[in-house]
Amino acid sequence: MTEMLKVVDLHAVAGEREILKGVNLTVNEGETCVLFGPNGSGKSTLMSTIMGYSSIKVTQGKILFKGQDITEMTVDQRAKMGIGMMMQRPPNIYGVKLGDLIKASSPDNGETILKDASKFKMQNFLEREVNVGFSGGEIKRSELLQLTAQKPEFILLDEPESGVDLENIDLIGNKVHDLLYDSSCPGKQRHVSSLVITHTGQIMDYIGADRGYVMRDGRIFCSGRPGDLLREIKENGYGECDGCQQIISL
Repeated sequence: MTEMLKVVDLHAVAGEREILKGVNLTVNEGETCVLFGPNGSGKSTLMSTIMGYSSIKVTQGKILFKGQDITEMTVDQRAKMGIGMMMQRPPNIYGVKLGDLIKASSPDNGETILKDASKFKMQNFLEREVNVGFSGGEIKRSELLQLTAQKPEFILLDEPESGVDLENIDLIGNKVHDLLYDSSCPGKQRHVSSLVITHTGQIMDYIGADRGYVMRDGRIFCSGRPGDLLREIKENGYGECDGCQQIISL
C-alpha cells in the first residue's frame, strides 16, 4: 500500500515549550486515520506542524508526503502539493471576502464550487469577511467550502464535529464524506486520504475509519481499530487504556 503521509521521529516546539516529542505516524493512500488523545496531548500541534504553520518549529525528525520530504516547505507549497486543513478555531480574516478566498484557492477560479455554495448553506456569506461574526457551525461549513474548492489529495480535520449542533453535524458529516469518496467509483471508494482528530467519534458515523492512533504527552502510544480504541477510551479513559502502553516506533 502506498504511503501518502509518513511522520518520522517528529519533535517540535511552540515558543519555548516542546510539544511533539518523537511522533511516528503513517497514513496510506485512500486511508482515513483518526487521532484520539486527551486535551493538551499535542494533536492540534501535530496537524499544524504537518501543514507547516510558522508558529511551530520542527527541531528533529521529518515529514514525508507522497515520498517527498516537506519538513522545510512553506504552507502554500504544501497546499499546492495537495494538503488541505480544516482548523478547529480558524482566525478571522478581515478585509478578505469568503467568495474571493474561494476563487483564489480553486483551480477553476471558484466557478463550480460557488454555484454549489447553497449546498453548504453559505450562499449568503460569500460577500462577508472570512469567519468574522460567523457561528461555530458557520465556520465549519466555511472551512469545508474552502477545502472543497481546493480539491486536496490529503486533508487534515481538527475536530470537525466540535461546537456543532445536531443539524450542522449532519451537513458537515455528509460534506466531509463527499470530500473523501469518489461517487463515480463502484462501491464509492475513497480517493482522498485523511487524518482526523475526534473526541466523540461522531464523524466516524459519516466517513468510517481504517486505523486509529492514540496520542499522549506529545507521542503516539498505540494504534488499532478505531472503534475498539474509542470503546476502550470511553470505558476506561486514556490513563487506563490497556492498549496504550507501548510508544510506536516506526
